Amino acid sequence: MLFRRASRVSAVTTGLIVLAVLGAGGCDSGSDRKPAADGPAVIAPGEPGGANRTLSAEEAADRHSENDSPNSADVSYVRMMIEHHAQALVMTELVPKRAESKDVQRIAERIAAGQKPEIEAMKGWLKSYGKPLKAGRHEHTTMPGMATEPQLAKLRAADGEAFDHLFLTLMTTHHQGAITMATEVKGEGNNIRVEEMADEVIAQQTSEINRMRRML
Repeated sequence: MLFRRASRVSAVTTGLIVLAVLGAGGCDSGSDRKPAADGPAVIAPGEPGGANRTLSAEEAADRHSENDSPNSADVSYVRMMIEHHAQALVMTELVPKRAESKDVQRIAERIAAGQKPEIEAMKGWLKSYGKPLKAGRHEHTTMPGMATEPQLAKLRAADGEAFDHLFLTLMTTHHQGAITMATEVKGEGNNIRVEEMADEVIAQQTSEINRMRRML
């Protein structure tokens, strides 16, 4: 299930426009608005294309103070996605010497160019929260889409057209697994930056899956 926690995202990324509603004796005598019982009204911008919402002062305060500290789902996702991306880079490194198709070479370059900086960003995120790069146990066995060792061995042994087909097949499955992980953390995590990184994974890798499917 894909969704965006709109209340938290718009509070952080777009801010709130505060409109004090003056009382009947104020200078804005022409306004027909009534002051809220618990303070000034607040207009919260909606999602792009959506309507704004009017919040009470209490609701606005809650939005400002919302805690987006990472939970266990956020930390686990970032750690696993670093490993997931690392395997994609292992696969792309085989392409220059083994691929026959120029299209396969270009998609591999695109994948590497996107995922290398993402790995560094995720490592930086862990460091910023004082989280170690590795958990106490290996989590890669639970990650969807990961190629098995026999599959990687077969890819390393392939060449030309056979390599191209196997690379596209494995990488498509790999990307689908990453999208599954990103979708799950959007529902289970709490940190806004992790949600943004997950959105980036979903958008980028969905686009690349579409390209690779056209090559098969």
